[in-house]
Amino acid sequence: MYTSGIKECSVAANSRFKLHLVFLSLGSNTGDREANLKNAIERIEILGVEMTRSPVIESEAWGYDDECKYLNLVCGIFTILGPAELLSELQEIERDLGRVRTKPIFEARTIDIDILMYDDEILESDAITIPHPRLTLRNFVLIPFARLSPNTVHPVLKKTISELLKDSPDKSQIFPYHGHEL
Repeated sequence: MYTSGIKECSVAANSRFKLHLVFLSLGSNTGDREANLKNAIERIEILGVEMTRSPVIESEAWGYDDECKYLNLVCGIFTILGPAELLSELQEIERDLGRVRTKPIFEARTIDIDILMYDDEILESDAITIPHPRLTLRNFVLIPFARLSPNTVHPVLKKTISELLKDSPDKSQIFPYHGHEL
């Protein structure tokens, strides 16, 4: 049984598959931001057996200047997919929803989906770093993450998400979102 501040999920003892608890960050600041997030959530739900998510927040662009604000949320899913396979599926969702990856790394986007944490694994490769290397620097991630699962412990820093939020150097503006429920 996995618990991490989100709803518990039991797996039958005779199950052949191991469920992994994964936290994802989703953001959108171009096009119909609500629809982009809703479509991404619907696609992500297919990749897992259960999903829970934070309230949506609105934030300024981070790492670059842009007048268009982001809608952001964090979700937790239980999935049987491994990190590389999950990343591939998430990047396919991004492409299908109009995301075009270009340089620079920080730019406006229809949808951005990042793997924040995958169980308590620590993984670094050319393709993926888990936990997400900028997770601790971004209030637009930490605030919804803390609302969803405040007691989840960062596997490298050994601090809870609530503690990381309290220690965050990010001073950017975060706003409650008063749009439609996703």
